[in-house]
Amino acid sequence: MRTSGRRKRYKLKSEINVVPYIDVMLVLLIIFMVTTPMLKSNVDVNLPQADAKSLKEKKDPVIVTVKTDGSLLLTADGGKAEPIDVDTLKLKIGAFVKANPDVNVLVAGDTDGKYGGVVAVMADLQQAGVSKVGLMAQPQSGGKNGRK
Repeated sequence: MRTSGRRKRYKLKSEINVVPYIDVMLVLLIIFMVTTPMLKSNVDVNLPQADAKSLKEKKDPVIVTVKTDGSLLLTADGGKAEPIDVDTLKLKIGAFVKANPDVNVLVAGDTDGKYGGVVAVMADLQQAGVSKVGLMAQPQSGGKNGRK
């Protein structure tokens, strides 16, 4: 059997075969068309109406203020801030926690004070039994991001 000496040379194609992409797109379109109505299934529920008042018993928080020199002030039940030492603070806060475990305790630090004093007070409050402690801050007016 004789073959011709010439071989056919195939030219390179510079085209992209998009048929598989179109097939995938159509399959995805069908899937989305089928699943979209299923996502919008609602159930109407008629909830009973009541004239009861909501339970909002928010008492004034207990505020512990750490001054620049490290001394402490305690403000309880919206009263006046009174100077207090660490041991008395632990006793009083422990009594507040025993009376109301969900008491709000906030720590306020002086702008020029040391951060270590605030951390020490937070550790003392934890030893007194407080589970949640908030940090007080006052928004500053001034430049960008509240900084001067």
